[in-house]
Amino acid sequence: MTTVTLSASAQVHRMEHRDSSMTERVYNLNPIVVTGSGHHQRLKSTTTPVSVLSAVEMKEQGIITLDGALTRMMPQVSMAPSSMGSFLRLNGLSGKYILILINGQKMTGDISNNLDLNRINMSRVKRIEVLDGAASSLYGSDAIAGVINIITDQPTSELISVTSNTRLSGKGQLTESVNLDIFTHGFGSYTTYTRDQADSYQTTDLEYVKGSDTETQKTIAPLFTGYRSDILSQKFTYSPMRQLALNAGFDYSYKITDRPETRADITGGTDYEMRYKGLRWNVGGIYKFTDRNSLQASFTTDRFRYGKEYDVETKNNAIGDYVQSKKQRAHEADVKAILGLMKGGTTIVGMNWRQDFLRATSGNIDENAQTFAVYAQHDAKYAVGNGFAAFTLGLRFTHHETFGNHLTPKATLMYAPGNFRLRATYSAGFRAPGLDELFYHYFSVNRGKPQIIFGNQDLKPEKSHYFALNAEYRSDFFSVGLTGFINRLNDMVVRKDIDVDAAKLTMLQNEFPEMTADEAQKLLRYSLYQNDDRGLVKGLQVNFSANLFKGFNLSGHYACTYARSKSGDTWTVLERSIRNAATLAANYHHSWRGYGLNVNLNGRLQSKTYYTSYENAPGFGIWNLLTTHTFEMVKWALVEPSLGVENIFDRVDSRIDSANRKYALYSPGRMLVVGLKVKFM
Repeated sequence: MTTVTLSASAQVHRMEHRDSSMTERVYNLNPIVVTGSGHHQRLKSTTTPVSVLSAVEMKEQGIITLDGALTRMMPQVSMAPSSMGSFLRLNGLSGKYILILINGQKMTGDISNNLDLNRINMSRVKRIEVLDGAASSLYGSDAIAGVINIITDQPTSELISVTSNTRLSGKGQLTESVNLDIFTHGFGSYTTYTRDQADSYQTTDLEYVKGSDTETQKTIAPLFTGYRSDILSQKFTYSPMRQLALNAGFDYSYKITDRPETRADITGGTDYEMRYKGLRWNVGGIYKFTDRNSLQASFTTDRFRYGKEYDVETKNNAIGDYVQSKKQRAHEADVKAILGLMKGGTTIVGMNWRQDFLRATSGNIDENAQTFAVYAQHDAKYAVGNGFAAFTLGLRFTHHETFGNHLTPKATLMYAPGNFRLRATYSAGFRAPGLDELFYHYFSVNRGKPQIIFGNQDLKPEKSHYFALNAEYRSDFFSVGLTGFINRLNDMVVRKDIDVDAAKLTMLQNEFPEMTADEAQKLLRYSLYQNDDRGLVKGLQVNFSANLFKGFNLSGHYACTYARSKSGDTWTVLERSIRNAATLAANYHHSWRGYGLNVNLNGRLQSKTYYTSYENAPGFGIWNLLTTHTFEMVKWALVEPSLGVENIFDRVDSRIDSANRKYALYSPGRMLVVGLKVKFM
């Protein structure tokens, strides 16, 4: 039976507005977005629903990380921390189906298909645009679950400004960012340094003894792994004439974990820390022939490598030794023309080239893959009665050197009488298996447990078909939306566990001669990437936002998601999926002669998290309160202290760890949060 779902996003999008004072704010219900259509449009005019998280909204909730922004403000997103990445899920699908973009350019560098979102410099984020569902017609491979596009901003109104922003909370969590902005005569320089760190922590110091469901023992294994992270960013912009704008920049990121060391008297320690370095640089520009006709071009290189830095002496490694595990590199070029060829219509034509490289120590892997694509899309808008109708048609042709040619179409239709919006969407998705899924030959030992993963060069690409219906009402003071969708996936690539018998153990010992006899005895299964039959995700979303009176806004978002995969004749709920989740926020702002007060109460409520082979993690409700105080006593300086409480009701998952780390709530409990922003301009 085919079910059609609705996809609507109705939320208030606020932006900071400076008239005579930076303490004033206005609420913008119709911001400009780019992700859904590929060109700038007002949210009410785009035929594809897009959720927008503004910088002001994130500041009001005290959000300083991308995962915090997504999970606190979007119930269809869930996140679980790992040592060097984040188990990100959107509408029940894992991170490898979610395309992460920075200003429209793909982010590269993952560990087990998990990007580390700490690599993104949040101090420059203007807004985050989230597009649910397949978007391969514009963005190519990986955009099956949706697209998260981080839009950054550079001020152009001040000659020079310096901003320091500090946030401190419990468990050693500290974030400090410093920005230096210079803009003069069409030239801009934007420099940022960010330091982010946190301590490891536990919610219980017990674990089950291996092979027992009742006997426990002490452990120092953390629930949350501490880390130290540094980001240095530099961007230059130059506009020599009104029609031309150029840009170039880089982002350097470094991160190392801070885990408890191996001890003879207790389990849970490790011999090494995980460390990565990332370097991303890009150049680009836009030339406007007229207000409605422009040509854009960009080139991006992204390098990412990670490995093990030993802090305990072992048989093969001394303290301080670094052993590289994996190195990734990607080059991408994109050229796009945005043309107003006819009244009320916009046409996009473009081409994209990308080459990915993978070098892995285990298995001596050194592989690469190249992709070339051309795409076209046309939007049109026509007056109908007291409103208008609009449609979007798009098509992308992709040639992958391993998987051949693929077409991914998109078609959307919108009817907009007055303040109502009715939308229907179909889009196709395409995902080429990653180089690790094709070629991995991986062996590692973590906390005494051996792990083996094999790639599979016989994999087929994954495909999807996404259908959505949307109904929305939006005015200057109130908005409400209803979304329903269905996403069908074919040939899903999954990691299958295979039991080890005597013959397979001999094969594995020949493949990995570095595996000791003791480690071989502990090896019960290994993993192989394979194509599953298919996946099916159905969902319903409800969103509302209201400006109840001047300075007070109330918003809520609910997502019901039913995500399953089928292997043979058996349907299984997708790992880490959540059936019901909601986010709520109440915000009050008022200003008095150079002083502004902002009070924000927000919460996330969700039902249990599904685990296919283990106990499901229980649901929870987390509430946070933050007050922000803005002082602008002189025109050249701004001081903004903040004070709040995270996890007001002290919700903690303190179940005894089964050594499988199957949790949904990772909070250590109630924490005081303090912050200070200082800006000189």
